[in-house]
Formats: sequence, C-alpha cells, structure tokens
Amino acid sequence: MAIGLLLLRLTVGLTLAAHGTQKLFGWFSGPGLDGTGKGMEMLGFLPGRRHALMAGLAEVGGGLLLALGFMTPVAASVVFAVMLVASVSAHLKQGFFITSGGYEYTLILGVSGVSVAFTGPGVLSLDTLLGLHLEGALWGAGAMLTGLVGGAIQLRGRRRAPTPQAAAA
Repeated sequence: MAIGLLLLRLTVGLTLAAHGTQKLFGWFSGPGLDGTGKGMEMLGFLPGRRHALMAGLAEVGGGLLLALGFMTPVAASVVFAVMLVASVSAHLKQGFFITSGGYEYTLILGVSGVSVAFTGPGVLSLDTLLGLHLEGALWGAGAMLTGLVGGAIQLRGRRRAPTPQAAAA
C-alpha cells in the first residue's frame, strides 16, 4: 500500500507542479505568465496575469506538497480547488472526454488529489516522518469542503469575457 500511495502522490503532484511551471515560467512549452494571463482573461478571470500567477503557484505548491506527502489535507484541498476551477471554467462546456477538450483529465487529477486526504499519504511521506497523522474521513471531508469553497470563490469572481463585437467597439 505504501508504494501505491507514493506512486499516486508523485504522479498527480509532479504532473500538477509541471503544469504550474508552464504557467509561471513557460517551461515544458508552456505559455508563461503573459500567455496564461491572456487565456485567463478570455475565461473571465481579471486581471488575467494575477490569476495566472495564483493558479501557477497553487499548482506548483499544491503539487509539490502532495508529492512530498507534507501537510496532505492542505495539498489535497489546493489540488482539488484548482482542478475544480479549471474543470468548470475551461473544460465543462466541451463535455467529459479530454479528446474534445473536456474535463476528464482535471476531474481525475482533482479527485485523485483529494482522495489522498482520506487515505493519508502513506508511510513514505513527510507527514509520517514528522509524526503527523492527518488522514481519515474528517480530514478528507475537510479538504474536499475547503477545496469546494476555495474553487467556488474563484469561480464566483469571474466576469463574463467580452464578446468579440464588444471588444472591438
């Protein structure tokens, strides 16, 4: 079980951290802050560059915390929140499957991340090394609820992106 949880944490956490570096630094053929900021503005997150910075930091920070198994419920709630926002704002309208730009991928990352708050990070984690026992139904539900609230706050702050006709006027 320990190796399975380690593999799950490393895969989800490092994948999310890599996505964050695409946003922040343009690594791995990413758009960087300016390109991500423009995309965020098209999704209604204004100012776009600030939202790109926050999303990138959440992905890198939450992903690394999850990969390390450190402060696992915090990591899980951040991962869940950022994937909820991505799912609803960018992918929901395209349906489920990623081949059509759907939310399949973000759903898997978000639910996988928050699942670790329920199970705990396993013995091969910093939480265990430090004697922190932050797992179980209460911690998992708390991480999920915190992620839902955090994601909902971000989504509530969105503004409708201007139509091309309004932008031209």
